[in-house]
Amino acid sequence: MAAERHGPIIETSTAARQAEPGPSVLVLLAASTGLAVLILGIVRFVVFRV
Repeated sequence: MAAERHGPIIETSTAARQAEPGPSVLVLLAASTGLAVLILGIVRFVVFRV
């Protein structure tokens, strides 16, 4: 919560950043990495026919 003391607004670092990275960031990272691995695997099988 912001507190005004003699002009400038004083906030905690978390309030100043507006958010905390939570589990949703981890899920997004895992999903995008998994999708990249899947796409690269498909490309490998299509191109090299292994």
